[in-house]
Amino acid sequence: MLEKADAIIFGSPTYNGMVSARFKQFMEDSTGPAFVEQKWRNKIAAGFTNSGAEHGDKLNSLMTMNLFAAQHAMIWVNLGLLSGKTRNDLNGIGSWLGAMAQSDNASLDGTRKIEDLNTAKYLGHHVAEITKQFCNGR
Repeated sequence: MLEKADAIIFGSPTYNGMVSARFKQFMEDSTGPAFVEQKWRNKIAAGFTNSGAEHGDKLNSLMTMNLFAAQHAMIWVNLGLLSGKTRNDLNGIGSWLGAMAQSDNASLDGTRKIEDLNTAKYLGHHVAEITKQFCNGR
């Protein structure tokens, strides 16, 4: 299914400043044939992550996803937003490389921040726009 997609947006929680073990397993165990045969070459890629702390070293997770995409010869799309002026704005965490979100170390249902969800939606729309331009030869 991923080989047929024009774009892939990677996502992982950030634990202890790193992507999750399950995402590492995906990178290491599930994508070998795609890597060797360069099946994802020139696909559009982007990423998002969430951690319990507001900052929580999420940049390292996005950098891991970005490097993974580069190893697959993918084209990384950044968030494409300036930093919000406050935490309550779109991109209030202030990420450039991808979407970041924060959930208090409690139930996600009670701690999601609508601005973070809207930032992730923005990333999805931005990736779709760039993918459309790329596929149309612009």
